[in-house]
Amino acid sequence: MSGGEEWRPAVPASPPLDPDELPDGLVIADQAGRVICFNRAAARLTGISGPAVLGRPLTEALPLEDLDGRRWWQLTDPYGGLAIRTRQPERNLLLAGANRELLVSASYLRERPRGPLRQVVVALRGTEARRRTERAHAELIATVAHELRSPLTSVKGFTATLLSKWERFTDGQKRLMLETVNSDADRVTRLIAELLDISRIDAGRLEVRKQVVDLAAAVRRHVEGKVAAGIGPERFDIRLAEGLPQQWADPDKIDQVLANLLENAVRHGEGTVTIEVAPAKEIVEAAGWEHPGTPPRIVEGTAVTVSDEGSGIPEESMPRVFTRFWRGSKRGGTGLGLYIVKGIVEAHGGTIRIDRAPGGGARFRFILPAGVPDFMV
Repeated sequence: MSGGEEWRPAVPASPPLDPDELPDGLVIADQAGRVICFNRAAARLTGISGPAVLGRPLTEALPLEDLDGRRWWQLTDPYGGLAIRTRQPERNLLLAGANRELLVSASYLRERPRGPLRQVVVALRGTEARRRTERAHAELIATVAHELRSPLTSVKGFTATLLSKWERFTDGQKRLMLETVNSDADRVTRLIAELLDISRIDAGRLEVRKQVVDLAAAVRRHVEGKVAAGIGPERFDIRLAEGLPQQWADPDKIDQVLANLLENAVRHGEGTVTIEVAPAKEIVEAAGWEHPGTPPRIVEGTAVTVSDEGSGIPEESMPRVFTRFWRGSKRGGTGLGLYIVKGIVEAHGGTIRIDRAPGGGARFRFILPAGVPDFMV
């Protein structure tokens, strides 16, 4: 080694990647168009045996058609087409004779730019995840359209009636119609707020503005609101423990959580609704259906439990409670509230669970971690 050279430690070479370890299907054809690689994921997605197709022409080993029944390889012509092409974007294709739909993309590896084709690399993926996403979007659109139609029809109808026949109504009738319009406008506003929350939760961008909150006072305020709305005070049992830790949270978001859980207990539950607020330090294990493989963690802070004495939620339905559009046996509402509740609690670093209450009804319990936020340290 000369004096001007810098010594660097040798970096061990990485072992070559085994195509069978890839999560997506991989099919490679050589310059003659014959298959030289057909990994395990490709065999699983297509139902075709990998060893059986090695050495066969790509067009025979992977007989793809578009949704109009046209042969894909004849349309794209990778070996005889334009030499400037380097790839085919992902699209839905059918495997001829197998009734299987795949997401297929291809890359063209050339000896040099605009040169002869050296390899065709085909990537295969299943369509199940995309189908689930498309179904979720379609259901969301249908739900929103349905929920918006009723209040907007009411707003439009009463407004048009008042404008055309204002003099015919008494002051009391006018006030009743305007109160209805105001209530329906609030309903539309709430639905739009829910949609915005869902988009932020899905994108991981739900903004949480933490400050010191009094959870006990918040619970009392929500119960007082229910009583003022005409629900008997005997339906509520508030149990507040002493020595609650100082709690930092977004007060508006926590109000959403409490309002939703209390509304759920009052509307769908029966008997006494019990709200408990107490210090908590628990080892929380993620449910297997929720976050498989997630190790348990310790959450220390404040626990709020809302339970009722109704028939409860069937055991088999509990994994779906915090998913979109879950409404249980009783219809009504958008079915988005508990999904948003879970997103808000988890955005605070907390956790929420559901089980059966001692009185037989549903019991929701969420824990918010205590402690000063990082930006205050």
